[in-house]
Amino acid sequence: MLIRVIGAGVAGLTAAFEIARAGAAHGARVELIEREAQAGQGCSRYAGGMIAPWCEAESAEPLIVALGQEALAFWTQDIPVATVSGSLVVAPPRERAELADFSRRTQNFATLDAAALSRLEPSLAGRFETALYFAREAHLDPRVALRALVGLLIPMPNVTLRFGVDAKTLPDAADWTVDCRGYAAQHEVAGLRGVKGEMLILRSDDITLSRPIRMLHPRRPAYVVPRGAGFYMIGATMIENEERARVTARSIVELVNTAFAIHPAFAEAEIVETGSDLRPAFADNLPRLLREGSSLYINGLFRHGFLLAPALARRAARVIFAGEHFPEVMNAP
Repeated sequence: MLIRVIGAGVAGLTAAFEIARAGAAHGARVELIEREAQAGQGCSRYAGGMIAPWCEAESAEPLIVALGQEALAFWTQDIPVATVSGSLVVAPPRERAELADFSRRTQNFATLDAAALSRLEPSLAGRFETALYFAREAHLDPRVALRALVGLLIPMPNVTLRFGVDAKTLPDAADWTVDCRGYAAQHEVAGLRGVKGEMLILRSDDITLSRPIRMLHPRRPAYVVPRGAGFYMIGATMIENEERARVTARSIVELVNTAFAIHPAFAEAEIVETGSDLRPAFADNLPRLLREGSSLYINGLFRHGFLLAPALARRAARVIFAGEHFPEVMNAP
């Protein structure tokens, strides 16, 4: 049995990994096809990498929280690249109501006063009167995680990786096809839209943060995710247009202003990189595992790619090898 996975972002790489693991007992071969010269050149490259299912409950459906909890085990045990140091949610003094609303919509957190916050994150001492601490959450560097997945796939005897290849040029010889192309599949997947996200990577030797910090703001919420060695990812805008690559000056200003509100030293940080891409989403912002005959489509991960990909990949393997059905993600609207 040949299973062809198309797309080597986080959805495709996790799908290839889970299908190859499950398929070894069935004599299945997995062929991963990517049109770019290497993996992770789409929106996965610009992800925040926060494995924060309980924080996401503030604005996401319960399905996201449930599927996202599976990612904690995947990224800390199966592919141990994530750091479990929790997440912090803060707000400026005038936005205390925003923090209270956030707390009512979420769970599995502790409320910290200023003293407890300064002990946990000394760089934030004196910056905020209170914070929400989600101790069980984790974060990772997406590029490190993608490289780790490729490194695990390469030696698997039933896996072939093919980069720089357009799947449309290949003969239709696969028993199953798993399409993980994200927004590039818009012409095959009905109802798919692109939501633009822009990000920055800053470098500062004057700040030391150990975990993601989410800043609540009614107009420009953002987050800071430590990448190590003084690097921080600042993200992310969420713009309803399908313009893929352009990063606007307005977005840079808004992201830097939010980072500055978290810590003033970010104003003097070096801008190392800017990035932008389109997140694939459906109208309800929920993921889909769609089946059409012997084709599966993993899509609509929206801004939850690393949070949802492991669960959808595992379900795809169970559809192929056990004939299972998962109505929560397989029933299209």
